[in-house]
Amino acid sequence: MLKAVKVRIYPTVAQQVHLAQAFGCVRWVWNQSLATMTATYQETGKGVTAMTMKKSIPVWKAEFEWLSECYSQCLQQSVLNLGVAFGNFFDGRSLYPTFKKRQGKQSIQYPQNVKILSDREIKFPGKLGVVKAIVHRDIEGKVKTVTLSKNPDGRYFASMLLDDGTESPESSSDGNIIGIDLGLTDFAVTSNGSKYQHPKATQKHEKNLARKQKKLARKKDKTTNKSRKAKLAVAKVHSKIKRVREDFLHKLSRRIVDENQVIVVENLAVRNMVKNHCLAKAISDAGWGMFCTMLKYKAEMVGKIYLEIGRFFASTHLCSNTLKPLPKMDLSVRAFDCPHCKQRHDRDINAAINIKNEGLRVLTLGTSVIAPEGYVRPKQYGRKSTTVAAVVVEGRSPHSTRSRVSVW
Repeated sequence: MLKAVKVRIYPTVAQQVHLAQAFGCVRWVWNQSLATMTATYQETGKGVTAMTMKKSIPVWKAEFEWLSECYSQCLQQSVLNLGVAFGNFFDGRSLYPTFKKRQGKQSIQYPQNVKILSDREIKFPGKLGVVKAIVHRDIEGKVKTVTLSKNPDGRYFASMLLDDGTESPESSSDGNIIGIDLGLTDFAVTSNGSKYQHPKATQKHEKNLARKQKKLARKKDKTTNKSRKAKLAVAKVHSKIKRVREDFLHKLSRRIVDENQVIVVENLAVRNMVKNHCLAKAISDAGWGMFCTMLKYKAEMVGKIYLEIGRFFASTHLCSNTLKPLPKMDLSVRAFDCPHCKQRHDRDINAAINIKNEGLRVLTLGTSVIAPEGYVRPKQYGRKSTTVAAVVVEGRSPHSTRSRVSVW
């Protein structure tokens, strides 16, 4: 089974200079390959494979001697990664590849020959050599690919892909099942009534961020040392916000996975939701997509089930007791009296229970209540999703509240 471990490394000044050159070489090869592949397709209507572009690297090295400063396999891996990016684009999983800039995060990838000497040292091939590191956990298995990166705040990390030689555990649904409704008032509300407040990292640090950004904006010449220091200060605040958010998401996802066997969430269209200018900042700060990703890989590692239900399932507008439709409610309504069962429901807990029940239906029956009249939008080729496609049934489901839906 493949696992990834990310550790922080501390290169020397000479090693930092070498890494800066390597980042530039890898970035140049990516941009040059992307420009060549795009121009070739526009002129001839035919694409260029990554293996073909790899043959251009020796030619580029002969023309530009500074490319030899970078480890050869890192340059080759850059072209292969571009081929994967094009594959994701044609399969509908991502947008068209873009050119890389010198600003922002930089990374190179070592496909092999990386050795962990101890919990304080990692040996990289080529001119980089032995780099100090803090390996905070036991490394079990064979080291395959290592991605070395530099964040905008100046910190260096090495992400190691490990193969421990074991097979992934078989999934089992025996145990507790939980439905999770993600929101903004409460980050997550579970079907058992638990509510978790998210840290709102951006809101807590926005004054400090605004102060540092104002200092950077006052710098007229962006090439001076003072401007670089001001830019680094802004990057450190952003890094702090990111770490606070990730720390909360990791702890909450680990707790939910440890306590439950089946985890059911909604497949939210975050890209569409952030188009609401009033809520875009809060939605981006919440990190719903990252949280679902953490739940998914942590559950699969221990043989538990992570399930996403269709985004068109009306979890908020169904009574969890009777499954009858409810009148539409404004976002300010946090609790309501059901006109069918005459009970008072918490809006979010009611939605979480409906999500849990929908997940049970999908697991046991293999069908969803939101596939009326056999209308199912065709599944995109190559799209990876944990959502189970609905089985086409005859006639309208008695509990459906929509006339047109799609289930991925």
